Amino acid sequence: MDADVEQVEPVPGAPALIRRGQVLTDASGAAALAPWTVAVVEVEGIHRVRLSPGVDVCDLVVTLRERGVRATPNHVLAGQPLFFGGPASRPFPTAALPAPGDGRAGADGVTVALADTGLADHPWWRKSPWFLERGHDTVEVPDSDGDGVLDPQAGHGTFIAGLIVQSAPGVRIRPIRVLNGHGVGDEAGLLRVLRRLRTAPPQVLNLSFGGHTFDDRPSPLVEAALAELAGTVTVACAGNTASDRPFWPAASPQVIAVGALDAAERAGAPFSAYGSWVDACARGEWLSSAFPEHGEFRGYARWSGTSFAAALVSGAIAAAAVDRPPREAAEHVLDPERGRRIPDLGVAVPMPG
Repeated sequence: MDADVEQVEPVPGAPALIRRGQVLTDASGAAALAPWTVAVVEVEGIHRVRLSPGVDVCDLVVTLRERGVRATPNHVLAGQPLFFGGPASRPFPTAALPAPGDGRAGADGVTVALADTGLADHPWWRKSPWFLERGHDTVEVPDSDGDGVLDPQAGHGTFIAGLIVQSAPGVRIRPIRVLNGHGVGDEAGLLRVLRRLRTAPPQVLNLSFGGHTFDDRPSPLVEAALAELAGTVTVACAGNTASDRPFWPAASPQVIAVGALDAAERAGAPFSAYGSWVDACARGEWLSSAFPEHGEFRGYARWSGTSFAAALVSGAIAAAAVDRPPREAAEHVLDPERGRRIPDLGVAVPMPG
């Protein structure tokens, strides 16, 4: 856990993780926060305010919101299955898989933005134009601290990309690194991603991470940023919490929240979050996909988690978006007339093929 991460619990039994002493707001909110401010960093119109020692972040945010100020603690967001477990909270090596298509058919022309841990070089996309165009800051680093051991969540982005490509051969992946190799990011990083995507919105955005908010309500800043991507379908994992407590950003009404099914695709996986706010589900147990080459891993792995169920739904929507607008593609994939609905897990999306 990062040293500046703090657990808060304004409501007993409902903890959340935040960056210690940080509030996110817009320009007007930055002015309102001036009496408590030590330092401010502004990126893409979002002000990250560092508060004076001893200030209660959550109490201050509540007060500001009562005054009409858009403000939120800088919530910590974690890739899943880190922290909350599951049958396989770590990846396991597996044999090589056949390449998913030749890149000339399927979801050709459709872009899925993948905000995650980055993307490693892999035979499945090594020669794809979109991979060759990627920036250095999107490269996945398996061992960021150089201790010779795979970081706890290294390979997460690569594994998800592999699942999307399997579901939608020919798709164009736009990797964006927002989590470190330990699977940790924050709301400030998510907001930067959402705002930068406005210049060239993808058809689909996959967010296989999240967390709880201090008041179990959506962040007003994230909600506003999502609204600016109205033409993009955003898919997020419901979390591996085994509870019905809202997990954000998945629980946002602007996002398709995805829970996990067991390996047989018959019932919910025991680790999956659930509830009326979950829109869809897909297999989340013992999936096989691409992975970085490191140690005992030879480019492929098996892993479990709602992160990977979300990737399958993103891929299904991307495949359907070839000949229809993204929103219509999502409606097609999640049409309850086409698939069975599972209570508290939404519409079941089958494995590709």
